[in-house]
Amino acid sequence: MVPAFSERPAPGAARVLCDVDDASAGTAGQTAGVRWKLAEPGRQLDANVVGLPPGAVVDTHTEPELDVLILVVAGEGELSSGDTTEPLAPGALCWLPRASSRRLAAGPQGLSYVTVHARRPGMRIGRGPAGRREA
Repeated sequence: MVPAFSERPAPGAARVLCDVDDASAGTAGQTAGVRWKLAEPGRQLDANVVGLPPGAVVDTHTEPELDVLILVVAGEGELSSGDTTEPLAPGALCWLPRASSRRLAAGPQGLSYVTVHARRPGMRIGRGPAGRREA
């Protein structure tokens, strides 16, 4: 039995954060987007459960800084990178290396997946390298 997710053990304790089946259920009729997000203070990773409704597409883009792992948890679809297109189904574990081009397309049942990557630094206002102003 999975414990209630509202129970918060002491900081730094290992624990269950999310029921991925619940977070990824029923993409039909919903907009594409994040269904769950890791928000623990002091973490070194970012992780999300993302849902795409049937036929939705994450257009071709390049992540210049981070490697990303994707684990498909529900539905089906396709991952395209360069001239290659691979089918996606539950259990598919995909590595998207930084600087790679990628496109995701959901199939007729939609597509739900978990993403994991190094935490992105927060935006800050101040002086950057060589005295440049950052926003």
